[in-house]
Amino acid sequence: MKTLFFILLFASTATFAQELKDITFNEPTHDFGSIKEIGGSVEFDFVFKNTGTEPIKILDVEASCGCTTPAWTKVEVAPGGNGFIKASFDPINRPGPFHKTLTVSTSSAQNNAIILHISGQVEPKPRTVEDDLPTLLGGIRLKYRIFNMGKVFNNDFVTKEFDVYNASGAPVIFAKEFEGPDYIEIEFLPETLAPKEKGKIIISYDGKGKNDLGFMSENIVFSTNEEGEIAQKSMSVYADVQEYFPPMTEEEKLNAPKLSVENAVHNFGDIASGAVVSTTFVLTNSGKTDLNIRKTKASCGCTVPHLVQKDLKPGESVDLKVTFNSAGRKGTQIKTVTIYSNDPMKPIQKVTVKSRVAKQ
Repeated sequence: MKTLFFILLFASTATFAQELKDITFNEPTHDFGSIKEIGGSVEFDFVFKNTGTEPIKILDVEASCGCTTPAWTKVEVAPGGNGFIKASFDPINRPGPFHKTLTVSTSSAQNNAIILHISGQVEPKPRTVEDDLPTLLGGIRLKYRIFNMGKVFNNDFVTKEFDVYNASGAPVIFAKEFEGPDYIEIEFLPETLAPKEKGKIIISYDGKGKNDLGFMSENIVFSTNEEGEIAQKSMSVYADVQEYFPPMTEEEKLNAPKLSVENAVHNFGDIASGAVVSTTFVLTNSGKTDLNIRKTKASCGCTVPHLVQKDLKPGESVDLKVTFNSAGRKGTQIKTVTIYSNDPMKPIQKVTVKSRVAKQ
């Protein structure tokens, strides 16, 4: 395949050179090869010759993006004369392979637009601790002020490790005690972190102990031996708690409860600021066994769901009333209510209300 590629490239380049009757470039493509991201801009001059019988002028050079900054011969080039077009590429913040083009407009009627190519591979700059752990809390560095546990099933105990770095000039000692809910545990390895040493903060989350469903945001506070207020580190722990359903046979799936939502999106249209509007969504158990709606949760406090019945027999329906309060809001609004049920195929579903709130 490589051999075929170079044959095609050579053929296309040769054809390119043959088609240029008034202007000929020594090479219409240039590969910078491997360059360093921190090495600064690289440049290359595309040299051309006027192979026609009339003077030629480069009218404009348009780069494919701002990372190539061209300069070129501004005066007319007489027959037999030479000119250049300079291509400059700045590799900063552009790691990996690149391929850019320069579109050249000339005064030649035969060759009004010419495409030049530059390519190469940018070696990324070495990453620093500050790059990987940008959040500074007193003398320690973390990636975020959040420990994201991701998906946690309600029958599971999930443990994750998070990097921590002592950026100070003195040892940092982590206290074993911390403030937080009893279904979250925290451990430090090592408990004493030497200057410029990296360690781990280990967070464990008990989905069963949480005894709830949906996106959870918890606050925890741990302490170090640092002086003053910086000794207290307040962090958030995120978890998406979902119900666990064991593997099912095809027969069990056919006989399972099934939540069906009729018209899951409602648009209130234009409403006045401060208006309170409501709509009703019909929820139906279209399965063959009893459906239980575990929970309904709105995306914000401005939206309130109301459900009078959570247990539905096969074929039974119930109204889910959703009320939206537009006070303090303006413009397009999109709010959701998430429905959690024991439908094993689709245990999490959403209904959506939309509106456009007029300015006061």
